[in-house]
Amino acid sequence: MKDHTTTHTENKTRLSRIEGQVRAVNRMIDDGEYCIDIITQIQAARSALQSVSKIILEKHLKHCVVAALESHDETSIDEKLEEIMTVIKRMGK
Repeated sequence: MKDHTTTHTENKTRLSRIEGQVRAVNRMIDDGEYCIDIITQIQAARSALQSVSKIILEKHLKHCVVAALESHDETSIDEKLEEIMTVIKRMGK
């Protein structure tokens, strides 16, 4: 089965697009664009960032956490699980 995990290079491409979206929002504000249009673009950028965050979290789970589990190192496993719990709590806010 092929691993469909994205690479950091692919994520950097996504982040570059998001950076462009944020610059566009800044220009919209400078140009006095309609507030609802600005908010719509901000929401699109936030959604795109969340998407990248989820992709990177999936990569972390599939690689780093699995490696910790396979190592049978209780300290490493506990650290990875604590990291995951912290991230999940932050994502829920």
